Amino acid sequence: MLKNIVLSNRSYRRFFEEVAMDCDTLVALVDLARLSASGANRQPLKYILSCDRETNARIFPTLAWAGYLPDWPGPEEGERPAAYIVILGDTQIAQSFGIDHGIAAQSIMLGAAESGYGGCIIASIRKDALREALDIPARYEVLLALALGRPKEQVQIDPVGTDGDIKYWRDAAQVHHVPKRALDDIILSQS
Repeated sequence: MLKNIVLSNRSYRRFFEEVAMDCDTLVALVDLARLSASGANRQPLKYILSCDRETNARIFPTLAWAGYLPDWPGPEEGERPAAYIVILGDTQIAQSFGIDHGIAAQSIMLGAAESGYGGCIIASIRKDALREALDIPARYEVLLALALGRPKEQVQIDPVGTDGDIKYWRDAAQVHHVPKRALDDIILSQS
């Protein structure tokens, strides 16, 4: 059932780094993105896939990991992603990418969740550093980085409290809590 896949598709930031993801798996995930909707069917997205430790090590320091956890610098050695997919916009096809990269990223993440993997969609990227690390030509705009692997952490959905705070947090057992608004709070009208 799709709802179960959506529920298992959380933003995981710690992984069993030693559990590899092969490039064939990444290609299959990008194929899901390729088959997804694209504004005006322009299909301007391109992808860089990394499933080797050396390239992963070049990508990792260009990413910010958890804005609401300011004292946490990101996953430690042994908990880092086993793979990455970098989503780029080809400016020779389009100058604006609308929401295409969000649609593509969600398709990839749902496919990863269905396959027993997890990940995190990261938009907080030192783009010039990533461009240099991966030798990305100027014609491609860096849009998102998807960190992927076998999740090593538990992520729990909680209701938003009476204070309305939506910031995620970690408890003493390192369970990652993600407050979500109630369905009645987001549906304004139904006929």
